[in-house]
Amino acid sequence: MNKVRKIAFFGGTFDPVHDGHLEIAQKAVDQLDLDRVIFIPCRRSPHKSDAPGAEDLDRFRMLELATEDRPWAGVSDFELQRPPPSFTWETVRHFKEIFEESTRLFLLVGFDQWESLPRWKNVETLAHDVEFIVVGRSLQPEPREGYRAHFIEGNHPASASEIRQDLKGSRKASWLHKNVSRYISEKDLYSSVR
Repeated sequence: MNKVRKIAFFGGTFDPVHDGHLEIAQKAVDQLDLDRVIFIPCRRSPHKSDAPGAEDLDRFRMLELATEDRPWAGVSDFELQRPPPSFTWETVRHFKEIFEESTRLFLLVGFDQWESLPRWKNVETLAHDVEFIVVGRSLQPEPREGYRAHFIEGNHPASASEIRQDLKGSRKASWLHKNVSRYISEKDLYSSVR
């Protein structure tokens, strides 16, 4: 009998991808025995007013560099190819049509996203299609009726906004994969972002 595949989606701006993102994904793989985590950079989040500091192609390339040594990781440009904003339920529906019916689909979200889920577009459809993997830091998420959820702890100190500020101020940024750090330096990313 074939093993049911477990695939998780991890969406975000990844501006830039940092060690905290990778640690969260690794914990999800380890604790839930995931076969694959697909990182999906969004073109423009409907929950953020600002555009990302790095171009779409650069954010996608940084994800490829950060995950190339992790056999369970993949990167998709699906949302980058669509007009903004990106809606998670549409992305999940796209992939659901591709994967075998027996595949278990998961969505990796942070505590803040879990708390704001009722305001997401077509969240009922999303809750039908995926099991949520909720990452809590100091605050522990509460279960929500009608949602299948798994809770994991994540308290990595990395912050994309702080990394961007360090890079803007010509300071060495912490918490970046060495290949991502090199790429940012070569492309002179974030030196003039907010």
